Amino acid sequence: MIKKSKEHLNSVNESYFEHMNIATNVGLKMLSGGLMALIHGIVPGIFQTDASNKIKELYEFINKNR
Repeated sequence: MIKKSKEHLNSVNESYFEHMNIATNVGLKMLSGGLMALIHGIVPGIFQTDASNKIKELYEFINKNR
């Protein structure tokens, strides 16, 4: 597992803490987008474009940093 972790960190050119920060940030944004989508499903007038905007934001962020 350590070898695979080191290989992955090298492939993305990040230190452990850089990777932890980015992955945590992406995960939290994914959670917030998911919650917005769930709430929108229940109350369609709320978060009408927020979940899809979050997906676009994450797509741009991930592609910019890879």
